[in-house]
Parts: sequence; C-alpha cells; structure tokens
Amino acid sequence: MNGTLMTQTSATAALARPATLISSRTVGAMLVLAVMWGLSIPVTKLGLETIPPLMFTAMRFLVAVPLLFLLSAGKCRVPLSAIPGIVALGVMGITFGNVAQSFGVRGTSASVGTIISATIPIFIVIFAAIRFKQTVAGKHWVGLIAAFGGIALVAVGSGSDVDDLSQTTISGVAWMLVSAIAIAFYYIWSAELTERYGTLPVAAWNALAGLVAILPLAGWEMAHSSFQVTGQALWTAAYLGVMVTVAGLLLWLYILRVVPARVAASVQYLQPVFGITAASFLFGDALSLTFAAGVALILSGLALAVSHTRTGPRKVVTRQ
Repeated sequence: MNGTLMTQTSATAALARPATLISSRTVGAMLVLAVMWGLSIPVTKLGLETIPPLMFTAMRFLVAVPLLFLLSAGKCRVPLSAIPGIVALGVMGITFGNVAQSFGVRGTSASVGTIISATIPIFIVIFAAIRFKQTVAGKHWVGLIAAFGGIALVAVGSGSDVDDLSQTTISGVAWMLVSAIAIAFYYIWSAELTERYGTLPVAAWNALAGLVAILPLAGWEMAHSSFQVTGQALWTAAYLGVMVTVAGLLLWLYILRVVPARVAASVQYLQPVFGITAASFLFGDALSLTFAAGVALILSGLALAVSHTRTGPRKVVTRQ
C-alpha cells in the first residue's frame, strides 16, 4: 500500500472480531481510500516531471509532518528509550522507503510502479514470518512465487515504447522493489511501538525523523540538479502529504475500527485498478496482454499470500 504511515494491523495479525454487516458509509470510505492511495504513484509521476526525487520527497513530508503533529497534539510524549527505534524506523520507512519509491516511479511507467507497489503486503508476510516466528503455509508460498512471477511479466510487458516518462527500466523496477521491502520492514518493526505509544504519535515522530534525514540530501540535490517549482509540483506534493499520508492514515484507522482487518485489507486489491486506470488516462500507458497477465498473477498471488490461516486469535490494539 502507498499510505506509507499506514498501521501494520491488517497484515500482521487476525482480529478476533465477530462478523458484522458493513454499512454503506464504510464501503464508501474503503472506496475513497482505494482511490486516494491508488492515485499515489500516478500523482508522484506528475510531480517528478519538474522536481528531482529527493527534493520532491522532502516537499511531501514538509506538508505531512506539521499535520501529523497537529493531529497528535497532547499525545506525542514518548520515553527517551523509544527514540532510537523511532528514529531508525523513520529513516528506514520514510527516508529510504519513500526516496526509493520516488526513484522507482521516475524509472517506471505509472502502471508498472502502481502494480509493484501493491506487493508491499507480500513482503509484510515474509517479514512477519521472520519477526513474529509466524508459519508461512504452503498456499502463502505459492502466492509469493506467483506474485514475483507476475512482477517479471509486468516489467517486460509494460508498453515502455511510449515516451521517456512512460518508459520502464530495470533500475526503476529494482528501486520500486527496494521501496516495497523498506516500507514492509517499517510496518512490521513498528508494530510494538504503535501498540505501546499509539499510531499517530509514532507516525508523527517517524515522519519527522525521516524528514530531518532527507533534508540535507534534498539540499545537495537542489544544488546539483535543475528543477522548476511549478503549480503541478506543489499540488502533487500537497496531495501526497495531505491525502495519501495524513488523511489516508486517518481513514484507514476509521475503517479498522468498524470492520475486521481482513475485510479492510481488501482495499489493497482495488488500489492497482484505480492507479492503472489513472496511469492510462494521464500518461497513455500501453497495457499489453503480458502486462495484464502479470497484473493477474500479482493480484492472485497477493490474495493467496495474505489469506488468513487461523492459528489462534492475536489481537492487535491500535491506539490513536
């Protein structure tokens, strides 16, 4: 998923919650979130037309960080012992994860970037198995293998002969995979911190640490690269900071409160649909049969990889 500060709840545990009817309001919220997060990669692509990756990532979090602290007002105190972990996770998930994503988006078509970013839950399954000693069932391994096969098909069948902005390179695909791995690592290793201190406070401090780490790099890039701060660059950075990072997190937390996590996780299947549709409209991405087959493999693999195998309830508490 592309809400980088999203809580890890849906991917790391099953909530012991009785079945309940889903209201039209909740369905609407899930659709809105899928659209908001699904547009993340195409919107990033637009922003990178005139702004280099490091600078653009810094612009995004210059918008998001003040809003996160405003929403976390009065809840931001954390013990000194938690600071090293928060800073390390901020640098890993916010700085490294988002910078890698920006470089990846620049080196892939928006469609390819969108579908590869949808593999984040797959890496969450892998890291959860390592971190929490969770058993990976046979069907999960089948899903993982299918998804990675789909990534290969997507990479070679992306219709990259359109123009420079729509071309997909091996390095671009590699950067997108690095981003997915870094963000998945962030979700899993931030689990204990968010359970102890709350999602919003930890998200705010993570984002601040990530921003502080990226500012010197962005300054160096500004001194050595040509760029143009256009209206398009500003509104795309604002969209990512406000809608994807902050509003997306709040909407996600609302959804988790009213439906089981496994239902909320279905949002991840809709994101690529909206993202690829937007990419085709905005950039004219050519979607070949090979690309379509790759998308089908990735989504099928994703469904298997994150499918629930009940071994006993493990409730994850999400505090705001």
